[in-house]
Amino acid sequence: MTTQYTNQPTGQQSASTGNVLSIIAIVLGVVSLLFLPIVFGLIGLVLAIVAKTVRHERLSTIAIVVSAVGLIGGMILGALVVNT
Repeated sequence: MTTQYTNQPTGQQSASTGNVLSIIAIVLGVVSLLFLPIVFGLIGLVLAIVAKTVRHERLSTIAIVVSAVGLIGGMILGALVVNT
């Protein structure tokens, strides 16, 4: 989409696609707290690391933290549920 006066893009599309991997990693990190933490947590962590190193996304650090907490927290929560 371009503006009426110049041929420069308006920037509306780049804002919606700029942090896609980070947002997916955050969602997977939260989901991994309750469901299959090893699967969803690891996928979220890998996506967050790719977002940080390859794509340099702004939310990638938050995604790494949320995915790691989801991975570890989900395993601890699962161990507590199984043992009680």
